[in-house]
Amino acid sequence: MLTPFDGATNMKRFAAAALAASLLAAPAAAEPVAYTFDMSHSAISFTFNHLGFSTTEGRFGEWTGELVIDQETPSNSSVDVTVDVTSLNTFWADRDAHLKSADMFEVEKHPAARFTSTKVEKTGENTLAVTGDLTIKDITKPLVLDVTVNKMGEHPVHKQPGVGLTATGVIKRSDYGVDYAVPYVSDEIPVTINVEALKAQD
Repeated sequence: MLTPFDGATNMKRFAAAALAASLLAAPAAAEPVAYTFDMSHSAISFTFNHLGFSTTEGRFGEWTGELVIDQETPSNSSVDVTVDVTSLNTFWADRDAHLKSADMFEVEKHPAARFTSTKVEKTGENTLAVTGDLTIKDITKPLVLDVTVNKMGEHPVHKQPGVGLTATGVIKRSDYGVDYAVPYVSDEIPVTINVEALKAQD
């Protein structure tokens, strides 16, 4: 015959077993997912005003990086991108040569720029504010990018998880020692980053 003590002990064992079973049955929390950039559908572009008369466009053709997304906890997401500044292209060879010269980016000494996120904040249903450190010509300053998540889900062509993002920000070039012809050529440079990325394969 069970004593009151035996009954209490059995109830505790039952409760512990039930808790263990529920934990095993519960879905695992989502973990951050690494993505690989699809460079055929991604671009870093910029514009600048020339003497008040026109707006000139440019882009960087070569860059690499790491993108990690945590859908459940966006603050755990991160991005780290290194840009090959020598790949700068404004669709006019003489201007490109000048931009790469010692007057501007001085690519022989500083061939790369880098953005590394330090904070990711959810600002809306499909929007984020990504704060990070931008380094140009060995000078590092904070930069905030406003990011819109265009689409996230299975990629219809590759049949694997994909994401599309658009990020915008403004870089003050004189902060980085790229101050030739300021203010006649705009100091504040709007930047747009369009990204299509696929879940990294093991």
